[in-house]
Formats: sequence, C-alpha cells, structure tokens
Amino acid sequence: MKTAEDVPSAGSDIWFYLLAALCGMGTGWADVAINDLLFTALLVLSAGILLGLLRPRWPWRWVVMVGVFIPLTELAAYEILTVKPTRAQIYGSFLAFLPGIAGAYGGSFMRDVIENLRQGK
Repeated sequence: MKTAEDVPSAGSDIWFYLLAALCGMGTGWADVAINDLLFTALLVLSAGILLGLLRPRWPWRWVVMVGVFIPLTELAAYEILTVKPTRAQIYGSFLAFLPGIAGAYGGSFMRDVIENLRQGK
C-alpha cells in the first residue's frame, strides 16, 4: 500500500511535463518533415512508454501532453513554414492519441509489474 510519502508531489512532475512537451513537439516535427504515419505512431508509442514508466500514476496525462503537441506543431508549420499538410496528415495527427494511450498505460502497467517483482509478490 502506498503512503502519502511515496506519492510524488505535483511540483516534482514539472520536468516530466516538460519532457512530454518536448516529445510531443519532436514527434510533431517528425510528422511534418517525414510525413509517415507509422513512424509518428512509433514515436508517440515510445514516448508514452517512457513517460508511463517514469511516472505511472495517471498515465492519461502523458497521452494528452504528448498528443496535443502534434496537431499544434502541424499548425505552426502551416503558419510559419507554409507547409501545406494533407487531409490525411491532419486526421492522422489526431489519431496519434491512440498509440499514446497504449504506450502510456502499457508503461504504467510495466512499472507496476517491475515493482511487484522487486518486492517478491
């Protein structure tokens, strides 16, 4: 059973939110530059796994933090670089939430399994 001392404070998670934002922006840039939906999904999945492993409590926040920056990066590329994304690329940027869900919850589950194995349960 976890006690109040085991749960990290919200202030200590600020670096993980920053990491999630950087992962989202990097994935969005890769989506704009490479225009490969499977590669974008792989990047979102791996970012979700990493963040789910590092901070397994409330994995949905990592899905939102990483996923929201992909369409925002495409919007910025449209406005700044005058890159014209296709309809498929726009819809695909919103579908990037799906592998993010699998990654974040999978990483969180993996962390729980590892902790149980360390405790000998």
